[in-house]
Amino acid sequence: MSSQAIQTPLKTAAILIGRLIFAAVFLMAVSFKFMGMGATAGYIAAAGFPFPLFLAWCAALLECALVVCFLTGAFFSQAALVAAVYVLFLGFTFHGPGHWAANQDEFGFFVDHFTFLAGLLFAAANGPGRVLTLNPGWPGRA
Repeated sequence: MSSQAIQTPLKTAAILIGRLIFAAVFLMAVSFKFMGMGATAGYIAAAGFPFPLFLAWCAALLECALVVCFLTGAFFSQAALVAAVYVLFLGFTFHGPGHWAANQDEFGFFVDHFTFLAGLLFAAANGPGRVLTLNPGWPGRA
C-alpha cells in the first residue's frame, strides 16, 4: 500500500494548515492592495512598469483567485504553480540583486521569496489533500 493511499490525521492537518497559510499570505497581500491601490501602483511605477494602476488591479485579482483556490482546493496544483511564478517574479523585480546595495534588508526579502517558492512547488507537486477539497473534474485527477 502506498503512502498516498492512506492519509493520516497528522498529514491531513498539515496540508490544511499549509493551505490556510498560503491563503492568509495572499489575503494579507490583496488586503494591502485594496486599502492602498494608489500606493501599490506607485510601487509598481517605481519599478519602471507601464500602466501601474492597471497592473496593481491585475495583481489584486490574481491574489484573490489564489486565495479562493488555496481555501477550496479547486485547481490547487495549477494555482500553486501560478503563485510560484508570481512569487519568483516579485522576488527578482522588487527585491532582487539591484536592490541589495541600497538596502541590505532587501536580500532577506529576496531569500524569503525563495522559501515561499519552495513551499508552493512542494504543494503543487503534492496537491491539496482529500479533505475540504473541491474537485473540478480535471482529467487524471481522482
